[in-house]
Amino acid sequence: MNEPIPVTRDVDHGTAKLMPDVDRERAWLLTVDGAPQSYVDLDEPTHLEFEYTRRLGHVLDTLAEPGRPLDVLHLGGGAFTLPRYVAATRPGSRQDVVEADRGLLELVTEHVPLPEGAGVTVHGADARAWLEAAPDGSADVIVADVFGGSRVPAHLTSVAYAREAERVLRADGVYLANLADAAPFTFLRAQLATFGSVFKELALIAEPAVLRGRRFGNAVLVAAHRPVDTVAVTRLVASDAFPARLEHGAALREFIGGARAVRDEDAVPSPEPPDGAFGIG
Repeated sequence: MNEPIPVTRDVDHGTAKLMPDVDRERAWLLTVDGAPQSYVDLDEPTHLEFEYTRRLGHVLDTLAEPGRPLDVLHLGGGAFTLPRYVAATRPGSRQDVVEADRGLLELVTEHVPLPEGAGVTVHGADARAWLEAAPDGSADVIVADVFGGSRVPAHLTSVAYAREAERVLRADGVYLANLADAAPFTFLRAQLATFGSVFKELALIAEPAVLRGRRFGNAVLVAAHRPVDTVAVTRLVASDAFPARLEHGAALREFIGGARAVRDEDAVPSPEPPDGAFGIG
């Protein structure tokens, strides 16, 4: 049998590499300009290697009874890790993936294609432009994992963007986002204030060391008009190999402090991570 070999290709927004995992037969790591973007195991789509991806998966697992199909809009494609996960854990789900980098889409669909009948439709488009054109109340979940290189683009951080997400979600829908920051959390606090100005319920999931300001890291934002199962999610994220903490209610309001919601004209990208900030989790 031929050994898988790394694939390197110039895509629209940098240089992408697909590198095989020597420990897992059909597993691949995707990087763009050296920054890890996705990890997929084609034989085991429920395996979530990155820590933040597992946390998103835990929330997805608690949003409805096990196995119930959901309509999910993914903003940011990578190697389609979470769409594969949802297709495996919630068969019959209808999923749309929006990725601005068409060259990256071509690379991923060529070398690590989605399985037949996955129910996933892929679109080459800007995330906000797609969201603004999407029908009202058309999604149960929006998962935003959009990084231009290693930074969240500014136009996906404002109140106007959050309102578009709210419009596209159903009344009991949930918005999830992968964000990244470090103390003093200027970006993260502003994002919480922004989505808190639109949605009634907020939660934040991150490693304690990140929340204490000891290092740069990922944080998962959860926003909805209905309470999420914080007890179940807290238990799941605490049981991971790299345990995380869920903050909500008074503790989260204290964390947000006096941060203000972001207007389009004031929006900035997330901060540039320090070298080596994103390893494989």
